[in-house]
Amino acid sequence: MIADNTPVIIGVGQYSERVGEPGYEALSYMDLAGQALAGAIADSGASGSVADAIDTLAAIRAFEMSRPDRKPPFGAASNVPRAIAQRVGANPARAILTTTGGQTNQQLVGEFAAAIAAGDSQCAVIVGSEAISTVLALSAKGETPDWSEEIEGDFEDQGFGVEELMEPVLFAHGASGAIPLYALAENARRAKLGMGLTDYRLEIGKLFAPFTRVAAANPHSAAPVERSAEELATVTERNRIVAEPYPRMTVARDQVNQAAAIIVASAGLARALGVPEAKWVHIHAVTAATEIKLSERPDLAANPASIASVEAALTRAGKRIEDIRYIDFYSCFAIPVFNQCDHFGLSVDDPRGLTLTGGLPFFGGAGNNYSAHAIAEAVASVRDDRGTFALVGANGGWMSKYATGIYSTTAADWSANDRFAKLPKATDAVPVARGPVASATVETYTINRGPKGDEAIIIGRSDAGERVVGNADLADPATAALFEGGQPFGARLSLTQDERGRTLGKVA
Repeated sequence: MIADNTPVIIGVGQYSERVGEPGYEALSYMDLAGQALAGAIADSGASGSVADAIDTLAAIRAFEMSRPDRKPPFGAASNVPRAIAQRVGANPARAILTTTGGQTNQQLVGEFAAAIAAGDSQCAVIVGSEAISTVLALSAKGETPDWSEEIEGDFEDQGFGVEELMEPVLFAHGASGAIPLYALAENARRAKLGMGLTDYRLEIGKLFAPFTRVAAANPHSAAPVERSAEELATVTERNRIVAEPYPRMTVARDQVNQAAAIIVASAGLARALGVPEAKWVHIHAVTAATEIKLSERPDLAANPASIASVEAALTRAGKRIEDIRYIDFYSCFAIPVFNQCDHFGLSVDDPRGLTLTGGLPFFGGAGNNYSAHAIAEAVASVRDDRGTFALVGANGGWMSKYATGIYSTTAADWSANDRFAKLPKATDAVPVARGPVASATVETYTINRGPKGDEAIIIGRSDAGERVVGNADLADPATAALFEGGQPFGARLSLTQDERGRTLGKVA
């Protein structure tokens, strides 16, 4: 007999629509999320009312609600979690609007499971959505629907949670979004491997080609098209470089209309609601870790917090990576997947596959909620293949945060309530130079390719061993040739400051 306070996933739901396809309704964030939650309730197979039993509902922040300077262009609910709850007739005692980060939903599975094991909750929901594709399509036609809603009731606004993502010195030099920030780490890995740009792009293509096959078979994919490694790696007008070394097809696709929901309940409540045990999926471990800021990492190519999270989850579940049958590593860009492959010795064509959805560039990068889709696929996989184990690795920021979950229909013992853990943060940060520096040696770089022109961003080391961030001066022919050649690693640059206080580097 499984103890009544054992947390189990009883239902998962996904909902999606693609602009212009049959049945397309141009749904709002709230409506998409409501459809996913209704699907999760139906998926449970319960004979009783799951909606009435929900005591906690956490709404994952949509991208357009994830920063203080962003507002949803068509408006949104004043109380997002309760607006979603109302769609299914739920009235949870606790309603939450979460912080920002792609690891959030995976971490919340662990937090809510621990609360259930402690007797503080009986039924908790994690739900989120993105409607960016519809927003862009309607805006292009000049349409401005009103998606605002005034919803009464209290809720916990956990804030944006972006403090640990702030890298002012990088932002000031043009690395102000995920693409260039990941590109800096990606090129650091390329330097470590001694590979040229063309060969490395093909490595990314080889990693992601199997992902496209999974995406092509997934009805919820935003881009369900199978592509070869060469097609992904070849730079064309349609597959232009967005930031070296990334062609456009190999970066996360945020233009999606997707929603997903997860319902976690106590085994006792699941029984009372008539949820068949065949639907129960057990949570064997969840771990969460936070990384040092990108500019301060000792190894700019590495993400040891993510490795620690996966290793700790495997250890608590009593498993090795070889014991895991189903894997979804967060794949907003190649390097979060490469980091896991490098550590565990996994091949890019591992027969198990490295994605359950098709990955963020192809299935779609549903904002902070992508991993809810991965968890939904993991749940479906282990239900169909009973006794096997699935692992979901969820990433937030610029490899800033990570959460790992391990799932199976095999029962997990929560009597000690020790299957969720937050890991300590590393303390070996490299200091960043606080004032002007005369010269630096290049550790990594990227070149942003944008409509306003190209901009080369560098991270290097001063003679004193401090980190230095700057821009390579592409107006200088020798410097431009070095960086456009793709091999500036180890080069020594002389540094000056411009009138805006930015650091500019030229070949010394």
